[in-house]
Amino acid sequence: MDQSEVQSQRAKLWGLLGDLPARERPIGGRVIHREERDGYELERLMLDLNGQEPVPALFVKPRGATGRLPTVLYNHFHGGRFDLGNDELISHREVPGMGTYAQELTARGYAALAIDHWCFGERQGLEEQDRFKLMLWNGQVLWGMMVYDSVRALDYLLTRGDVDGARLATVGMSMGSTMAWWLAALDERVKVCVDICCLTDFQALIDLQHLSGHAIYYYVPRLLKHFTTAQINALIAPRPHLSLAGNFDKLTPAAGLDRIDAELKGVYAQAGASEAWRLSRYDVQHMETAAMRMETLAWLERWL
Repeated sequence: MDQSEVQSQRAKLWGLLGDLPARERPIGGRVIHREERDGYELERLMLDLNGQEPVPALFVKPRGATGRLPTVLYNHFHGGRFDLGNDELISHREVPGMGTYAQELTARGYAALAIDHWCFGERQGLEEQDRFKLMLWNGQVLWGMMVYDSVRALDYLLTRGDVDGARLATVGMSMGSTMAWWLAALDERVKVCVDICCLTDFQALIDLQHLSGHAIYYYVPRLLKHFTTAQINALIAPRPHLSLAGNFDKLTPAAGLDRIDAELKGVYAQAGASEAWRLSRYDVQHMETAAMRMETLAWLERWL
């Protein structure tokens, strides 16, 4: 695709996400609390991203770091754990022999931001299905509002004097994986994308009769009339994109992974960037292993 076609496809994809707040509305943020942890500094923030409800967030960076840092927008998972959210960055999803993402990223010189998405953490409020229904009545799409907040989180990062806006990455597992590739597809400011255990081919999921595997947030009206998973992810090319998948993960059926990998290999080869796309498959179910995390960190080291 030439650049004009890419922009047209991005506009079409954005248009499927419902009635969103104005893209240009002012954003803001304030620090609620600062503290030092083992090897890094932590800020608890309250951000104004969407004009409808405040967005709690965490920002971490190496202790004593100066200047503008390469920064990761970290996307939390779902797992039915609505009590969790941005806290996943600093205290959850540890894998054997490794620290949290906050520890591992800051130890390597990165800053990171994580926000609570709608229905999670301090934003629980209405239950997910009720939030989805209420938004639908008002012409909104829950996933669209989540993506909008992530895009505005990038806007917030660019207001900070300690963030290098030319070196932004996004990483996530499960729902966070889906957010990573949607966000990278829609926003070229994301220079590196890593998705973990949720590069789901829509048709393969239908064929497996496993639509119930994803919660209701996942479903965007009319999406299948316009896009496949591979077509969305093609909008990331030629920027570096690592996808990590489990061969026994029902949320990413093997036939779908084969199809996406073949299509994206072609897209990246045509762009002259074959090395910038990689699908790595592990003999696990829906989980992140230490080997996956090390591959994630190595990918960031190589490309960010």
